[in-house]
Amino acid sequence: MTVYGIDLGTTYSCIARIDEAGKPHVIRNVTGDESTPSVVFFETPYNVVVGKDAKNAALSDPELVVSLIKRDMGKAGVSLDFHGVEYTPESISALILKELAKSASDAGNTVQQVVITVPAYFGVAEREATRTAGDIAGLTVVNVVPEPVAAALYYGVLNSGVNRTVLVYDLGGGTFDTTVIQLAGDDVTVVCTDGDHELGGADWDDKLAGLLCERFMDEHPGSGATEDEAFLQDVGLVAEELKKALSTRQSRRQLVQFEGRKTMIEISRLDFEQATAELLGRTMDITDRTLALAARRGVEQFDEVLLVGGSTRMCAVAEALRTRFGFSPKMHEPDLAVAKGAALFALTESLKLNGNDAGRLGVSGAVVEAAASRNVTIVTPRAFGIAVVDPAHPDDDDRFLVTHLLEANTPLPAQQTEQFRTSGHDQRAILIQIWEQAGAIASRQPEHNKRIGEALIDRLPPLPKDSPVNVTFKMDENGMLHVTAQDLRTNKTAVTEIKIGDLTRQQMAAAKDAVARLS
Repeated sequence: MTVYGIDLGTTYSCIARIDEAGKPHVIRNVTGDESTPSVVFFETPYNVVVGKDAKNAALSDPELVVSLIKRDMGKAGVSLDFHGVEYTPESISALILKELAKSASDAGNTVQQVVITVPAYFGVAEREATRTAGDIAGLTVVNVVPEPVAAALYYGVLNSGVNRTVLVYDLGGGTFDTTVIQLAGDDVTVVCTDGDHELGGADWDDKLAGLLCERFMDEHPGSGATEDEAFLQDVGLVAEELKKALSTRQSRRQLVQFEGRKTMIEISRLDFEQATAELLGRTMDITDRTLALAARRGVEQFDEVLLVGGSTRMCAVAEALRTRFGFSPKMHEPDLAVAKGAALFALTESLKLNGNDAGRLGVSGAVVEAAASRNVTIVTPRAFGIAVVDPAHPDDDDRFLVTHLLEANTPLPAQQTEQFRTSGHDQRAILIQIWEQAGAIASRQPEHNKRIGEALIDRLPPLPKDSPVNVTFKMDENGMLHVTAQDLRTNKTAVTEIKIGDLTRQQMAAAKDAVARLS
């Protein structure tokens, strides 16, 4: 059975598969486009629209339209109400996935098993939320793969397996990553990665929309335009198209109107670049951190700098990389490279599930042989650890520090064991709070970390204070985190998989039912 690759993007998504000759190709949607806007319109209690029509509906029914939902993936307690039904980010993402699968089905494909891409800097909670979205959509998520890895995989195949060290600068619609990847023959190895999953092309759109609003209000003060939701939606859509135009033109005149008031506003590329300089600077700072870490790992020279994501078409991106780092970046299908790379990764996963049966997979024997020899090694996107008593405040339960057992950019699979000691007398249970690095740099301070779950080790004999307990963190190639604790006095071991997110089985069932009812 074919495993499909899905680029589940913040602003646009697409689905791809491998043809008989081993070439990845994107399956067009019902409107004939290769990419589908990641926008959902809850038209009625029983009908939902996904894609271009949903995006256009934002002008007339903004309160029923959802976009940029990827930025809320993995956030506990987030839900939206439409027609009296609660939808989580996972449920809304599931509707996008269903639309992609339907497009493939309409093209004569049966989609069941998929690989979904995620930003390299997505943590455990966000990755698990992505898997959950696939489950709600009725799909089997074989694996998730970091977007820069998928792009580099596609790029490596284009270069016929020639050894390369590549810096991937991935600026998507809502996320940003920089990743250093080594391509050696058929092997793809991530050296390190860094990023910000709340920084992307949509932020450039917002800045440009703000500039349009500012100039309109300068000419029509007191019009109340910026307090009107429909006007803001309209300007937002205009800004996205204007951004694209300024990637090829030095300036463009744009008509903006509200309640009979009209203004022809001229925006130059320089205006746009000045308004968004801070955003671009943030991506350069992250790139600088990535290069510094790569250098500490012995990687200082790059054969290629690859631009990925539609937002890298902005002229200022390549220019900033040239000016600050002396790079000569290249791009090849920046909008589709991730989906096509996901399809290549999916073929490798197909072999694990279905064996090397070329006929069953719908490809040639040579393609199977090439995929079977491919090996992909990724790293932990962030540091992961547990809460421990702050030695400066041993009697204050509210004062604690985070000790990281797995450091960021550790190659997967990874395992680390450390010994801790109980903090109270006669403990019969140990609550292990799992924390994940949230700031740009790993820190022990709780405010620089995010609590992502917990593991309760109970039914222990009364333990005296300072009893030794070994805690083991193990993360597999799929990014799943497992926690083991062992009381060394009794040798009793408790094993648990960390529970990510806040969807119970009942909530999952309800989410599946809600999504299934919509057409």
